[in-house]
Amino acid sequence: MYKIHFQIFFISLALTFSHQSYAEKKHCQFYADKLHNIQSQQRQGHSLKRSESLKKQQESAREKWWQCQQGQLKKPTSNKQNIQKKKQRKNSVKGQHLSGSSASDVKKTRIEPFETSAALVLKSRYQGKKLQAWLEYYQQPKQCSRPKTIKKFAFCVENRRTQQLAFDKMMLVKF
Repeated sequence: MYKIHFQIFFISLALTFSHQSYAEKKHCQFYADKLHNIQSQQRQGHSLKRSESLKKQQESAREKWWQCQQGQLKKPTSNKQNIQKKKQRKNSVKGQHLSGSSASDVKKTRIEPFETSAALVLKSRYQGKKLQAWLEYYQQPKQCSRPKTIKKFAFCVENRRTQQLAFDKMMLVKF
């Protein structure tokens, strides 16, 4: 009798843990697939820079897969949750939550920019001889030909403004 109870207990214990380990493997399959995908990309030809990038991706993917296998990682969010979050973002405009109908109304009432029948007239700050004198006076720094950062752009704007002020003072003295 004792043997039968022990065998039943052992079989039920084995089935319980085998089902749990199968569920864990199924749960971690997403991370394993991602790791295998990165490894297959590494086998293909690519540049040194891409190789280093793939190596970092593989290390992080392997770490996440291992954490999942050890039970230290949360389950990945389902697709339904992501879709619901995206819908909520679409329905909100600058922090204000809108109903579905008003969000569509906002899209319908969109106005095209510069929708006018009048001609656009752009005037520069200087005209005629004064413009020619400004073009000869203004010296644009080399770094301002194509500024790549906002800091450089701000420097260029300030530099131009200071040169304009100096030019205006010079023109007042001249005339």
